[in-house]
Amino acid sequence: MVEIYGTLGPACASAEVLEQMLALGMTGVRLNLSHGTLRQAEPELEALAQAAQRAGLDGLAELFQKLHVALAALAVSCGIYSFTGTNTQADVKAIAEKNVIIETSRAKSIEHEADIDKYTRQLEDISNSREYDSIKKELENTNLLHQIDQKHITEAKEKIGAYRQAIEDLSDRITICRQDLEAKKEELEQIVGNTAGEEAQLRARREEFAARLDARTLSAYDRIRASVHNHLAVVSVYGGNACGGCFNTITPQRLVDIASGVKLVICEHCGRIIVNTDTQ
Repeated sequence: MVEIYGTLGPACASAEVLEQMLALGMTGVRLNLSHGTLRQAEPELEALAQAAQRAGLDGLAELFQKLHVALAALAVSCGIYSFTGTNTQADVKAIAEKNVIIETSRAKSIEHEADIDKYTRQLEDISNSREYDSIKKELENTNLLHQIDQKHITEAKEKIGAYRQAIEDLSDRITICRQDLEAKKEELEQIVGNTAGEEAQLRARREEFAARLDARTLSAYDRIRASVHNHLAVVSVYGGNACGGCFNTITPQRLVDIASGVKLVICEHCGRIIVNTDTQ
């Protein structure tokens, strides 16, 4: 099945819009945390949970409410998204760059220290004031360059310390979230086990009803279920004049056919079977 991902953002921050996106076949979502934190994205995640519940995906809604932190942490561990605006791979790269700066600055510092010693010795054997002033100026400039080298080294070390602390903090969060995710997986497995009997009964009823359909209709039904995320091949009328699957407007004549229940009505946009709300 083709995977369709949507990006949570201002244009789809409401549960109503997200419900339509799920109905249209959205199979997953992604969070762009380049300009915000996971905590700031909680309203969008809550809206997504509401949309999943409205779409009949109660299990998915519960998982979104309980696992969104853990899922975000896993994305961080894969180097995809930032948990708090800090990307681990970027931090490692920055540390390497700062180490290069340190090594370069140390090499320059050694050269400048040698020049300082040289100029200091030359000052002891000066024969005239003009030469003295010239060497004195060179000595002052070299001392200044040496101080700049030391400053670069100090700043780079501080940055490296900050990057390493950020990586350590992020690793701790990922560890906690992974533990939480494992616990939720166990909880989900328990729920699946507890509902196995009910699922078997529903599957048996499904086979019973499928036996009453002709091969062409059953094939179309299975194809639609396999191609949409919510697996809803049969939907009702939404809002009085729209398909409950894709939310496109239904023509008046088709509405009459649906209300009569005499023949099978297929949505011309998404291919779903549209039935009367009162149809059992």
